[in-house]
Amino acid sequence: MKYDRILIRYGEISTKGRNRHKFVEKLRRSVVNALTSFPSIKVEASRDRMYVILNGEDGKEIIEKLKGIFGIQSFSPAIKVERDVENIKQATLELISSIYRVGQTFKVTPKRSDKTFELDTDGINRVIGTHLLKNIPGLKVNVKEPDINVRIEVRQEAVYLSCETIQGAGGLPVKSAGKAMLMLSGGIDSPVAGYLSMKRGLELEAVHFFSPPYTSERSKEKVIDLTKKLAEIYGSLTLHIVPFTEIQQVIKEQVPENYTMTTMRRMMLRITDEIRKQREGLAIITGESLGQVASQTLESMFAINEVTNTPILRPLISMDKTDIIKIAQEIDTLEISNRPFEDCCTIFVPASPKTKPRREKVHRYESFVDFEELIKEAVQKIETLNITTDDAHDLHSEFNALF
Repeated sequence: MKYDRILIRYGEISTKGRNRHKFVEKLRRSVVNALTSFPSIKVEASRDRMYVILNGEDGKEIIEKLKGIFGIQSFSPAIKVERDVENIKQATLELISSIYRVGQTFKVTPKRSDKTFELDTDGINRVIGTHLLKNIPGLKVNVKEPDINVRIEVRQEAVYLSCETIQGAGGLPVKSAGKAMLMLSGGIDSPVAGYLSMKRGLELEAVHFFSPPYTSERSKEKVIDLTKKLAEIYGSLTLHIVPFTEIQQVIKEQVPENYTMTTMRRMMLRITDEIRKQREGLAIITGESLGQVASQTLESMFAINEVTNTPILRPLISMDKTDIIKIAQEIDTLEISNRPFEDCCTIFVPASPKTKPRREKVHRYESFVDFEELIKEAVQKIETLNITTDDAHDLHSEFNALF
């Protein structure tokens, strides 16, 4: 017997109250967008479940698409059966017979969402289990570690049969939590921070600081490729490339060397915040991990954050570098990040950056330069690109196992 639909379970969306329908609709749109290459499918959504009606389409290909969609806790290929005991017995027998291999074991896992059904869970277990044992020679019961777990879900409109539960990506549907600006370098950390932010439903636009001739066109290409990887989540992603050479040169000439990194990060944050205002964002995301480098000590963050009241989100703040690298491998950004083309932060890094900068000193050093005009000019010269991908939802399902 062939599966006729895929049953999708919501996970965290189920904890939402009056706003649940909004999250369900966001997820439905994500599923529809991911499956545009399957014209015959139909997506049905209710408060508790979502169904992809296959209508003859390739279920295996659709399953691969669903694995990367944020907001799905798990899903199962399923068969819809009328609410009749004999129909359920016959459909379950046909399903198990089609996948059974000699020597395999099974158990029945019933769920009776509709309590008006004539059999309770024990009754469903007993009736269906007995029917399978009588009609499939060699089949045995194993309630702890069965080879086949027959899930029977009784709902008000029908009964659904499935034998496989596939882990989803979890999190919240894309674009369900507002917009934020991602400070995207060419390194390992910031793409991972962007990915984890999107998993929480954020819509992102990326901001990259580019300093020619100190940074090459190859370094820009690297960032565009990283943006493409992130764009796979919902098909496209806006990238703002900020000309930063003049500001960095002024900082290098006017600010004491051990404070140049602090001032540079402050200017980056100010520019990103200006872009955020123009693009109607609500937060800024960075790839900072506490104590990883001089600009990521708590004292540095205290001095740098002063330039904005905008929320700064740091998804990696408590992660070890090995944890971040592992995620970068799973989402396929590590190899791109490791290309030997440096960004503006690594090019201009001082020999001994201050790890505990003081705000008073930063104010004094910056007071000798009219950074307002430099920031205004940089914002006016921004290059904005709309990065798209050929396959908007070809995500790496291995990542899901990490969370």
